[in-house]
Amino acid sequence: MKIGIVGLPNVGKSTMFNSITKAGAECANYPFCTIEPNVGMVAVPDERLDKLAKMYKPQKITHAVIEFVDIAGLVKGASKGEGLGNKFLSHIREVDAIVEVVRCFENSNIVHVDGNINPLRDIETINLELIFADIETVDKRIEKTTKLLKADKKYQIELDALNKIKSLLESGKPARNVELTEEEKETVKDLFLLTSKPIIYIANVEEEQLANIENDENVKKVKELAKKENTKCIPLCAKIEEELSGLDEKDKKEMLEALGLKESGLDTVIRESYDLLGLMSFLTAGEPEVRAWTIKKGTKAPEAAGKIHSDIQRGFIKAEIVSYDDLIREGGMAAAKEKGLVRSEGKEYIMQDGDVVLFKFNV
Repeated sequence: MKIGIVGLPNVGKSTMFNSITKAGAECANYPFCTIEPNVGMVAVPDERLDKLAKMYKPQKITHAVIEFVDIAGLVKGASKGEGLGNKFLSHIREVDAIVEVVRCFENSNIVHVDGNINPLRDIETINLELIFADIETVDKRIEKTTKLLKADKKYQIELDALNKIKSLLESGKPARNVELTEEEKETVKDLFLLTSKPIIYIANVEEEQLANIENDENVKKVKELAKKENTKCIPLCAKIEEELSGLDEKDKKEMLEALGLKESGLDTVIRESYDLLGLMSFLTAGEPEVRAWTIKKGTKAPEAAGKIHSDIQRGFIKAEIVSYDDLIREGGMAAAKEKGLVRSEGKEYIMQDGDVVLFKFNV
């Protein structure tokens, strides 16, 4: 799964990317420092694995991962080819969700492409460029579907869906807000519209703002917008996150405590991004390995087994499952079995986040 990090130039995207992936993406104080997208894989924080490791003492611990893509800064007119325009938009088209970094700090040493700090204007600039690009995509499809409709009336459903989407886009709202019937959704699912992708906003602030972040006016504005859009706004200081990412666990914990933070902002971003994509983890545990496996919410047991190996899915018999909380509370699998907490589930079982599983199969 890919998460695209987007924003105007010089808002802290690449600094945040460095913090997330420790990949050393170039950062500089001028627009378009990032031209080709930087890509990095990052582990999803999951303290459950550490606790299971203490129980099983495995040779290896493997976290679930997400791919983050640092995409070049967008400017007004990108949909018409301004800045890196079409290249920027094509990179966004390839990701599954968007993390939009918004500058909420004043700093005269770091230029702002529009001259001053205004997070809502910046968000509008990006969102409108994505909307303009989507309108162009929808218009082309409407032209094609209208021709097909003359030969076959079944295309009326698709045309109705396209007109609903276009109407919403022209009102300045993203395609993710459109209300379509299941039949209509099916006809336009291959459009891959930019504004249909789920989004999280990152309010990038200076260290001094963190102490009173709840009352910061710029952050408040982004949070209010995110609430209206039924999504999240996560305030963080990208510079501090970059510093935290270079520390070992002990020093990182001490620094977080000194800052009055429970966890790093980036840990929050990673977890929220994972959730944004409708993902969750089931767990396997033993002496060779303790591991989190990524699946979509609503996945049935055989499909989950297929994540481990296609043979396990093909020869699936049953899944022996205990919830993580029950396993930890009882102190081990044997005790959990004695209490009747280990269940035997079949092919129709829908996996739950934190299920600790042993699949039985025969091929």
